[in-house]
Amino acid sequence: MTSARLVYADETGQIYDHPYLEMAGSSGGGWQRVDESYLIPLPPGSELFLLPNRLPVGYDRSERQFLKLKEDPNNPKQMVQAVAAFMAPAHTQILTAAYQSEENVPVLPLFSYTAVGWKGGQFLAAGLRIDPLPRQDIDQFDLDKLETRAKEALAHQRHNRLIQHLGTCALSYGCPAAKNYFLGRWEAPLPTSPQCNADCLGCISLQDDSQVCASQERITFVPTPEEIAEVAVDHLRRADEPIVSFGQGCEGEPLLQGKTLTAAIDLIRRQTGRGTINLNTNGSMPYTVAQLRDSGLDAIRVSLNSAREDYYHKYYKPRGYSFADVEGSLRAMKTGGGFVSINLLTLPGVTDEEEEVETIIRLIDETGIDLIQMRNINIDPEWYLKGIGYRSRGRRLGVLEMIERIRNAHPQVKFGYFNPCLNPG
Repeated sequence: MTSARLVYADETGQIYDHPYLEMAGSSGGGWQRVDESYLIPLPPGSELFLLPNRLPVGYDRSERQFLKLKEDPNNPKQMVQAVAAFMAPAHTQILTAAYQSEENVPVLPLFSYTAVGWKGGQFLAAGLRIDPLPRQDIDQFDLDKLETRAKEALAHQRHNRLIQHLGTCALSYGCPAAKNYFLGRWEAPLPTSPQCNADCLGCISLQDDSQVCASQERITFVPTPEEIAEVAVDHLRRADEPIVSFGQGCEGEPLLQGKTLTAAIDLIRRQTGRGTINLNTNGSMPYTVAQLRDSGLDAIRVSLNSAREDYYHKYYKPRGYSFADVEGSLRAMKTGGGFVSINLLTLPGVTDEEEEVETIIRLIDETGIDLIQMRNINIDPEWYLKGIGYRSRGRRLGVLEMIERIRNAHPQVKFGYFNPCLNPG
């Protein structure tokens, strides 16, 4: 086990490490000690979050028990609050932060909350790098160059509403994909849909529930095929390892704009065969997926919080479609010769539960999934567990063993974070 120490914050937000309590982590709402193999230096570009009205929990080695820290050991008159890490892109959490919530606490904002500790003069996080690609690493972004290029593009293409929207995403919201579009590389976003046919508990672009706020504004218009193609063609022709992707955090469900997407893909492929056209989707409309594949769509990524139907429905709250439709979309794309990923929204203790892992393996058996993208689910863990009606159904393997179990069953399936470029030439 680790000797990394618990970190906590005082009333003013100043962060300290505890003199003797070890850091602890949480898995499915249960506290546990943190194995040394779970820890990595906090990745550059990560952030530390204060968790108000939540007491830090550490492990007392001499007492052999978990303890709730109720006061600052440096100043017993001061109250304390828990601290968590929001890890940089391409990293997957192994444990969430351990804390004890007070009664009637406000719901945490829509971020992920990884266990973090202190050892050897640095912060350590319970996580792993799941994808080596540097596409969203903080050292890849020259902000002065970004601002110059974005403003030039926005001024030159005032007629294109989609480019103007992406300017807001890059310069106001800091969207890495929008930044990469203006920097002329890798994956560029193509948001298209103001509407959605799901009411996801953790939707980051629209929240009717007053307990949490959406972290960004949803697109308010449907771009024309010409506007979409203008963005996509230029990027596919010029960028290194070019990808363009429908289905972004700033929109609803792109399959609802199937006719627009079909026309846009046709316009794009008339002008260039380079690069990859990808669709990030909830997979609700398999017939439309098949049509898009016939039109030239290269890849889809279907988001899942769980392969277990009851947990899926309680999180996504689908309107007019079922989990069988999601499976149908995966099969339709694979049958048509396309590339298929799932965007597995990961929460330790739930995603790595043995029953869940077995269900994921069966889903791969039945649909031929090529890639599992493991992304930390951005939501208050306690709110999420309550929202999906979570009840432990057996042994938790741990995230590392979960990955190994799936690899043993399906060695051909890759793990990562980013959509791959299938045609870089």
